[in-house]
Amino acid sequence: MESFIKKIHKSHQECSDCPSPKLIQQYFEDLLGLLFPEYSVQKIREEEDVKSRLENLQAQLSNILTRNIHLHSGDGEKLAKRFIVDLEKVFDWINQDVDAMFAGDPAAKSRTEILRSYPGFYAIAAYRIAHLLLQLGIKLIPRMITEFAHSRTGIDIHPGATIGQYFCIDHGTGVVIGETTVIGNHVKIYQGVTLGALSVEKADADIKRHPTIEDNVVIYAGATILGGKTTIGKSSIIGGNVWLTKSVLPGSKVYYQTQMHHEEGTVTDVYVFKNDIDELSH
Repeated sequence: MESFIKKIHKSHQECSDCPSPKLIQQYFEDLLGLLFPEYSVQKIREEEDVKSRLENLQAQLSNILTRNIHLHSGDGEKLAKRFIVDLEKVFDWINQDVDAMFAGDPAAKSRTEILRSYPGFYAIAAYRIAHLLLQLGIKLIPRMITEFAHSRTGIDIHPGATIGQYFCIDHGTGVVIGETTVIGNHVKIYQGVTLGALSVEKADADIKRHPTIEDNVVIYAGATILGGKTTIGKSSIIGGNVWLTKSVLPGSKVYYQTQMHHEEGTVTDVYVFKNDIDELSH
């Protein structure tokens, strides 16, 4: 027992002085409740109260960053102020994402339904706030925010990914978007989609490992798209359960077609690629 006690004590002594996950979770939820009254426990009645809440959130972040200088290379107070100033753009973009979800989901009866109940809204909001923090040079905290959203929604978006405007995730469970993924505007993805990396060495961690998805692309459930050199051209449609490690031209339709066969037959599964000028089956 004594050796066990020593091991635990040593782990506590060697643990870096980082903010607890609970503290960061509460900060994110307080921020989300301020930005979106549908997510808040109580609506704000006076404009001055909005200002006061923003100042309080700025002060909280400043305190976190000042106490954890190893998580950034700047001035904690200035970084917190910059975050609050830049938050307006993030707020506008999240509202555009909600617009995209409402337009793209026939089952959505209102924006309020999306804000109060859709996991896609929660995960994308967490990503956009975390991405802003990451852009300011703040380490670890962005990942804590997106991993909290991941545990709650089943949607895993790395804060380092670059995602354009009007982004829609429908259903969402099992979605994975890797660190160096680049996604354009008006992209819609369904549950179980993976935008991932081909196996690489740890030494190659800083290279682009994840795919690029251009504007107006739809990716259906269960599709897997891998590799930093893989680009899905604009206005393409990727069907369910498709596995891609090579680029697709703009305007393409790619789907996976299963076929019934028996032991004596030679028929195999088929991938079909279509675009405006030709059709090729593999």
